[in-house]
Amino acid sequence: MKKVFIILFAIAAIASGAAQAQTNVFKVNVISPVVRTGSVFYERSLAEDKSAQLGFFYTGFSVDETSFRGFGITPEFRKYLSKSKKAPQGFYAAPFLRFQSFKLTSGEDLTESEEVTEGKATYSTFGGGLLIGNQWILADRFVIDAFFGPSYNRGNLKVTSGSEEDFDTGAFGGFGVRTGIAFGLKF
Repeated sequence: MKKVFIILFAIAAIASGAAQAQTNVFKVNVISPVVRTGSVFYERSLAEDKSAQLGFFYTGFSVDETSFRGFGITPEFRKYLSKSKKAPQGFYAAPFLRFQSFKLTSGEDLTESEEVTEGKATYSTFGGGLLIGNQWILADRFVIDAFFGPSYNRGNLKVTSGSEEDFDTGAFGGFGVRTGIAFGLKF
């Protein structure tokens, strides 16, 4: 719960500094449905070379015998590095935080008579990383955002039935890569 408060504090700090911001962008990650995930972003420029973004995803992803159902919240600060373009367009570097919360289920065949037990658990992670990317604004309305970078998440697994060995949490914990291509609208 402490981690959720840290993220909410970061969001409030970003929002309070955005009083004179003029540009808003709403985007959808078009790669995330490949892994049964819906991912949306709201970005607001803070200055000529800075913006803040808040991302949200919901997933129903499975790895081997483990099924994940849950959400993630990702606050992000973007520093645009182009001298000739104003935020939110151009090449950028972006540190981010991420909180994820999942309900896990795992089914395993125990005998030849196809008896199945189901393990249940909750899994929450907190972490962050650093992205590099480029965002284009076309016809002063349409947005394309391509990003890539390393991430690290540390997780806490609480098993309610079964054992920890029943769950493969590797897809959402430890070192990983955050990547995507988002399309959206500027307003």
